[in-house]
Amino acid sequence: MASVPLHIGIISDTHGLIRPAAVEALRGVALILHAGDVGGDRILDPLRAIAPVKVVRGNTDTDPWGRRLPLFETASIGPDTIYMHHGHLEPGIDFHAAGFKVVVSGHTHIPHIEWRRNILHINPGSAGHRRSALPATVARLTLTGHAHDAHIIELDC
Repeated sequence: MASVPLHIGIISDTHGLIRPAAVEALRGVALILHAGDVGGDRILDPLRAIAPVKVVRGNTDTDPWGRRLPLFETASIGPDTIYMHHGHLEPGIDFHAAGFKVVVSGHTHIPHIEWRRNILHINPGSAGHRRSALPATVARLTLTGHAHDAHIIELDC
């Protein structure tokens, strides 16, 4: 019997802007991971209305609220553990030896999905203010049993 798919939304680098298109792209997920450079707690409110949110501190989250955020976070989902960090600091961990199946980061604003040593690395890009020719994006991760699938969603904005 096949496992029921679990959908996880991944967002990063909102920098104080939560686009309606980002909220819409994440509807229906069971969990949202925000990989830093949030820009304040109010940015998380529309995401919390969709699903529980785990968030890490980015290099621009320097106000008192942002400094309370963890630099690194994990999420255990069934047999999988996801490691999340912003990407501006070296985590100093061997992801493979630690047993992580998915690693989420942000920081570069470049959306990227890559398998490395049987670990799925996901950078959802930036969903906030555009600072270059890169599109505004988020990602969705689907976990089905031991299968992992992720894709980038370009936002209409």
